[in-house]
Amino acid sequence: MGNRITDRIDANYTGSDALVRSEAAKHRHSLTQVITWAGIVLIWSIALFFMLETLGVPVTGLVAPATVLGVGLGFGAQRIVGDVLAGFFLITERQYGFGDVVSIQVVGGGDPADGTVEDVTLRITRLRSVNGEVVIVPNGQIVKVVNLSRDWARAVVDVPVPATTDVNRVQEVLREVGRKAFDDPRLHRLLLDAPSVMGVESLALDEVNLLVVARTLPGKQFEVGRDLRARVALALSREGVSLRASSPGDGDARSVQEEALAEDRARSGGAA
Repeated sequence: MGNRITDRIDANYTGSDALVRSEAAKHRHSLTQVITWAGIVLIWSIALFFMLETLGVPVTGLVAPATVLGVGLGFGAQRIVGDVLAGFFLITERQYGFGDVVSIQVVGGGDPADGTVEDVTLRITRLRSVNGEVVIVPNGQIVKVVNLSRDWARAVVDVPVPATTDVNRVQEVLREVGRKAFDDPRLHRLLLDAPSVMGVESLALDEVNLLVVARTLPGKQFEVGRDLRARVALALSREGVSLRASSPGDGDARSVQEEALAEDRARSGGAA
């Protein structure tokens, strides 16, 4: 029954890659899984009770041993209880849900667990990383959650150019890139508004860094960011402006512009 309900919720969001789950749908998906799990435990507990009663086992006589066993399990299962309580508040507070892109910091520090939420129960959260790895995190070990797909997201594109470049002209080119990107039907459905040029972000002796930002649908900031970088690289190339590499002293590193151009050619199937 639980699977049928979650499948029905998911069916509304598989028609197009651009469609993103609403916060209510994410919460319903997680809540349905938890209620299903709790219902199964309750049904099995009641079935066991009636089975013992049918077999003539005195259930009342098992109360005292069960109490002692419960106390023992309580001391030995404090971490499990902590996981369940953390999972309860995580779900009721709607911190994240099925399909969200999150970064989770666990007790003890170390690298955070990054990925798309595939399952949330009272005890664990299961993520799928960008490399396809499955990461399972006990809810009680979570100390910080960064939700990258809540309501809306932001694509940020750094544009480093030589200090001798006409910055005003570069900003005009970037604004034109933003307008064309917003008019593109493929990107228009992912963008909430036209990309904005925030101006000069930082200055160096040989470099000026400009910033372009765009509000996107949840989880689509990475796709939009890659597309905008390719568009910026192509537009500045036509103007004769070269993008500066992030590490000018590294002779083996390709420039940002070359990487963006290669990505654009790959996406268009090798077309010039």
